[in-house]
Amino acid sequence: MRDVFQQELRELQERLVEIAELVEVSITNAVEAFTKTDVAVAEDVIENDNRIDEKAVELDELAINILALQQPVARDLRIVVSALRISSSLERMGDMAEHIAQLARYRFPERAVPKGLKSTFAKMGTIDVEIAHKLVELLRTQDPLIANEIRDEDDLVDELHASVFDKLLSERWKGEATATVDATLASRYHERFADHAVSIAKKVQYLATGDWSGADETEAPA
Repeated sequence: MRDVFQQELRELQERLVEIAELVEVSITNAVEAFTKTDVAVAEDVIENDNRIDEKAVELDELAINILALQQPVARDLRIVVSALRISSSLERMGDMAEHIAQLARYRFPERAVPKGLKSTFAKMGTIDVEIAHKLVELLRTQDPLIANEIRDEDDLVDELHASVFDKLLSERWKGEATATVDATLASRYHERFADHAVSIAKKVQYLATGDWSGADETEAPA
């Protein structure tokens, strides 16, 4: 029974990595769709979000089954509980990528990125993609150094997010209402994507330390 239990715990980790890989593909394509107004790529992101949702549900069912049948304690219990929470954050990250892609689809054939903010959103997108890539490695290796890198890159996204609002609120901003709304939403989606990654990074650190006090402080709302 112990061997079966350990195999189930390994399967939880493998499934988390699999979902994170899907999220990485999703945000990579969403950024491309948004910056290049590529409606075909946007449609792929929107369609594939269902796959992320399904994988998250399957992982949750496995975790709940482990809790019910194996009654884990100590670190094993932390692994299962963390997997449930991480799964939820990954699912939300997939949603953020889908929302970014939807903006590209809604504006097609017009330009999705508001004029004057192209370079800012290009930087935000690049960082989000890098965060997603590092998140896959973090879930695969549980390397605390990668967790710190994700948090540092989230700070960069936060700075860019603030700069978008500074521009939108300045007297120099001459964008139309739709451009203002698009920029506000897109910036928010990019920022929340990174925040969810930080939330996951803290949960991975929690697995290493057993200290839950810092693991929830960046729990990102949908």
